[in-house]
Amino acid sequence: MTGGRRPLLLALCAAALAMAAPVPVFAEDAAVTGDTGDGLDLDKMKMTFADEFDDLSVSAWGPGTRWIAHTPWSGDFGGARFANPKDGFPFTVDDGVLRIESSRDGKGEWRSGLLASVDPKGNGFAQQYGYFETRAQLPTGPGLWPAFWLIGKDRSKSTAEIDVMEYYGDKPDGYSSTVHVWYRNGDHYSKFSRINAFLKNKPGDFHTYGVKIDEKYIRMYFDRQMVWKTETRPEHQQPMYVLLNLGLVDNVTKASAPDPSHMYVDYVHVYALPQQP
Repeated sequence: MTGGRRPLLLALCAAALAMAAPVPVFAEDAAVTGDTGDGLDLDKMKMTFADEFDDLSVSAWGPGTRWIAHTPWSGDFGGARFANPKDGFPFTVDDGVLRIESSRDGKGEWRSGLLASVDPKGNGFAQQYGYFETRAQLPTGPGLWPAFWLIGKDRSKSTAEIDVMEYYGDKPDGYSSTVHVWYRNGDHYSKFSRINAFLKNKPGDFHTYGVKIDEKYIRMYFDRQMVWKTETRPEHQQPMYVLLNLGLVDNVTKASAPDPSHMYVDYVHVYALPQQP
């Protein structure tokens, strides 16, 4: 999601989405030093961050709010500009559910919403290791690009990114899950999996999307069942902050995107792992 999202990367991801096979669920691993295993027992974890969206604490850039409405490095991306929050747009909360809206303004330009849990000065919530989860309903339609993702706070030498869920609304049978490192010299590390979650489920129903990060592995979960894992890079062994957005892909498909479109979010929760103090 970072740095404007290069068109070439979008094309490569689209090709991978089309070809990738379903990802098997791993059996429980025997835990070793720094490895918490494939299981997910929230009763043994401590909640460290919770937004139930009974109200919404958001400002354009902070400080003093739980969320800001832009990426902290001031980089919008995709085919819709992320709007400063105002009454009724792009965020509303009703009965404990956040609605993020994407729609055209009076000039025909797309506007949408993003939430980030730290501000440009690094104030806000970030955590090294743990389990990060959202419960959300995803909109379907060409051009739509909702996502739940994490970024490492230290971007001095590289940007560590974990895309827990990226959903392309014109490919409604599943979503993508990717681990990135974007290096300042232009190099790029990436591990990718296609999660064919919606062959039997519906993206428009509430589902949970989560990631557990420990010293050894980054593990992805759908409805709290592990669907994929990869080794934890050194760049991801740092505090990570949360981003949540309804974006649009910046290509011709956005001209056919439903106007308006909505992503619904029940909550965002983060937990510390059992071995953490």
